[in-house]
Amino acid sequence: MQDSEREKIELEHQAAKLFMRCYEKNTGKPIRHIWHNDPMRPDVSCVFEGERLDLEIAHLYGSEEEAMEILGRHLTPQTHQVLAQLKQEPVEERLLKALNKILENKAGKRYRTDRVWLVIRNAHPAWRQEDIKAVEHLICIPEPHVFEKVWILGDFEGKTGIVRLYP
Repeated sequence: MQDSEREKIELEHQAAKLFMRCYEKNTGKPIRHIWHNDPMRPDVSCVFEGERLDLEIAHLYGSEEEAMEILGRHLTPQTHQVLAQLKQEPVEERLLKALNKILENKAGKRYRTDRVWLVIRNAHPAWRQEDIKAVEHLICIPEPHVFEKVWILGDFEGKTGIVRLYP
């Protein structure tokens, strides 16, 4: 397995664990035992209310260049230039655009599973849970999609909890 694939799986597992911890804290309902799946299934599976529940995990970085910066990758002069241009755009517009892009991409996916929730982990340090709630009414969740529920972790460490985006 390549380092990038290993890192992706680790980030997905971290996001799933943080989400499950926040969900349990909010609802008092246990959600346990994560394991990773093959590509035809959502990223992670767990047991919820005695049944299998699959979680598709996405990370909200903003752009590919911002993801590289956030993940500590080597940045070329061109990447630095793109990042400088992005920082000129209004934060709320960039957040909404990036979030809607993830939702549009994920809505087109199909999985071999009965139940799947989409969990988006906000990885962008400039965006907070309050920013997400402020644009919540503008978020576009395309129909049809396979997700029973759509959630977002308000920050990378899960400290600000989760927000349900759908239904």
